[in-house]
Amino acid sequence: RRRAELRALALGQGDFQLRDQEGRPRRKADFRGQWVLLYFGFTHCPDVCPEELGKLSHAVELLEREPGLPPLQPLFITVDPERDDAAAMGRYLRDFHPRLLGLTGTPEEVRAAGRAYRVYASAGPRDEDGDYIVDHTILIYLLGPDGLFLDCYGRSKSAQDIARSVRRHMDTY
Repeated sequence: RRRAELRALALGQGDFQLRDQEGRPRRKADFRGQWVLLYFGFTHCPDVCPEELGKLSHAVELLEREPGLPPLQPLFITVDPERDDAAAMGRYLRDFHPRLLGLTGTPEEVRAAGRAYRVYASAGPRDEDGDYIVDHTILIYLLGPDGLFLDCYGRSKSAQDIARSVRRHMDTY
């Protein structure tokens, strides 16, 4: 019943066309057949994004320790394409899971990807150095092998909570 309710939300049903931290073109369709944990954020985020990506990475590590589970692809899509080019994404993501892919693109491409997941993102005012913070949705999304949205996890969920939930989804898929 929950799966039907979530699918009715029509989250993430469109495709996206972005580039990864190596500059390779990536589409949502490239991840069909894989389980995906997806987070939208930005590399200049002072605290929330590193915490959430750390949690996402730890959840993936916990699931990788369990024999017989299908692989899980961690993804990070920027909400700040002005500063987050492929090189910036590559430098930033080194501190997280080694398979974490960072995706970026033109402002229009990034906005389209965010709209598909109803991600809110708004750049704040620039300071005297031209720096700014981006206010954005803070959720980790779970996509099933069919590419459809299955669940999401807010800040209150731990890596262990996420891993347990993902495992349940995998068991009942």
